[in-house]
Amino acid sequence: MRTLRFAIGCAVTLSAALGQTPDAGRQRYETRCARCHGGDAAGGESGPNILAQITTRNDADLAAFLRQERPASGMPAFDLPAAELSELVQFLRTLATPIPRNATAAAVRRRVQTADGQTLEGQVQNEGMLDLQLRTDDKRIRLLRKAGDRYRVVTSQADWPTYHGDPGGNRYTSLRQIDKTNVARLAPRWVFPLPGVSIIENTPVVVDGIMYVSSANECFALDAGSGRMIWHYQRQRTKGLAGNAALGFNRGVATAGDRIFMLTDSAHMIALNRFNGELLWETEMADWRVNYNGTSAPLVVGNLVISGIAGGDEGVRGFVAAFEQSSGKEVWRFWTVPKPGEPGSETWPAKALEHPSGATWMTGTYDAQLDTIYWPVGNPGPDFYGDDRPGDNLYTDSIVALEARSGKLKWYYQFTPHDIHDWDAQEPPVLVDTTWQGQPRKLLLQANRNGFFYVFDRTSGKLLLAKPFLKKLNWASGIGNDGKPILNNLPENADGTVYVCPGFQGGTNWFSTSFNPATGLYYFQALERCNLFQKRKMEWEAGKGYMGGAARPAPGETFQKSLRAINIETGEIVWDVPQVSGQATASAGVLSTASGLVFFGENSGAFMAVDAASGAPLWQFPTNQTWKASPMTYMFDNKQYVAIAAGQDIVAFGLPE
Repeated sequence: MRTLRFAIGCAVTLSAALGQTPDAGRQRYETRCARCHGGDAAGGESGPNILAQITTRNDADLAAFLRQERPASGMPAFDLPAAELSELVQFLRTLATPIPRNATAAAVRRRVQTADGQTLEGQVQNEGMLDLQLRTDDKRIRLLRKAGDRYRVVTSQADWPTYHGDPGGNRYTSLRQIDKTNVARLAPRWVFPLPGVSIIENTPVVVDGIMYVSSANECFALDAGSGRMIWHYQRQRTKGLAGNAALGFNRGVATAGDRIFMLTDSAHMIALNRFNGELLWETEMADWRVNYNGTSAPLVVGNLVISGIAGGDEGVRGFVAAFEQSSGKEVWRFWTVPKPGEPGSETWPAKALEHPSGATWMTGTYDAQLDTIYWPVGNPGPDFYGDDRPGDNLYTDSIVALEARSGKLKWYYQFTPHDIHDWDAQEPPVLVDTTWQGQPRKLLLQANRNGFFYVFDRTSGKLLLAKPFLKKLNWASGIGNDGKPILNNLPENADGTVYVCPGFQGGTNWFSTSFNPATGLYYFQALERCNLFQKRKMEWEAGKGYMGGAARPAPGETFQKSLRAINIETGEIVWDVPQVSGQATASAGVLSTASGLVFFGENSGAFMAVDAASGAPLWQFPTNQTWKASPMTYMFDNKQYVAIAAGQDIVAFGLPE
């Protein structure tokens, strides 16, 4: 948004509106805007390139933006008569006319010799002093590096092909190049800023040397070794959305073959050609006008692409759906809240089933041997007002185990029956094959938002262990033999509030976790914080939230964020790394490595690495950003990188040459 402010600033300091002529729009632009943004809007002496901002707004949005006063930025309203403003908008539109995808007249072709004696020829996508991107005649991208008067072909030796790097959801890597002996030398190798993005809640994906990064209705393909852009897909944001997608959240993409899959803000699944960003198909998952929206990274399973939906704080009815990768045709759909008369509906009154929530906005995990998907389900609605929905409210706050080919329910476990604190189960369900208490087991691990750590046999759904990981936890005294929490009776204060630990942000949340088989420890970010909850009866409305109350910190109390390591066999906390408490609580996940490191985003904005066995700090880099993302790693051109979204940038760290 800030880029167009330069145009407004130029406008108010230069001459008054010109008389209307056939070329009036051009004259107004040249008089008011060109000094800052250049005659082609591609950037000038004091203003940036605004072409992308023009193409992503329709005419009415551009006109409204120019009319709006922004005192905080020192920008008065751009007060022009409607006809004159329309002329300027139409001229801006001519500057940003998209180039047709089949246009080849301006394409630059080049033939290069490689260091191994081969010849490559193709269309130049982008280049720098030492790197070159060629789209060869087989429609694929070749990434090249200067080697004297020739080029080396480079690519990735170890990819990060899914949101968590592995379908099982465990952010653990076998890469060992960065280890405890050299991590102190780690430094940024490249930075890619996402223009016009307020904050990135995304994990990059890397396949065959190309990194894919997304934000709302945008996808960027980058050279994973330099961060240089290869292509950029973008469409207009949806006006009138409710929910997190309206804020620009998009957590990532999925890949299969020559395709990229992602959700739009309006809850459409789309497929793009991963070599040029061309839209291949688009399928509406749900109607955004009744509060559905899309924020999650899809999951690829066989010939299917699977995703959930956002809108749980706005009263949608949640589901998980599978689509054919080739066509976008829906194959199956599992509803997370049953209809009246279906199994589980007895845990709801009929009226509450109209807007029950149970959204599915976090990526699930997959066991290929069992052909089972494990999907986390969100809170019931309204979030804080449960008086009108007595009962357990299945399958909210649950893990549902689904047959991958059909979506049929195999088993479920509900962590927090009748939730009134927004403790959804969207924390990663991590799949681990290991020895547990002397027996080989196929486990599912989750540190849940309600403050308990859980271990399941994921074949049967049997609960093996449930133990609190918080010091401040007052809502339950434990988990009973029946698998349900043993509730404490919490008193209501005179003002109608109830003091509950943990608070609505939970003891942890959606960001990534990791199990390291060498240490036997499970790493996650914990939040020690309590809230005063107050409920309020409300009716559902399209385009509005459906919280049913509010939660706030108790006066005089602060919070403590910690990186914790748990012994999965006992639930005991082995070590704890307290972090700096500031004004905001960060949402950064973790990544552990076979070389004995744990990377994480520290609450004050540092990117850190600690010893996986002891938690001893080994390295940090201050980003001065509030984290909203989790780290990943890959090997490119035989060099290991660790990348994370920080603020508006993707930052890739590596060892010096």
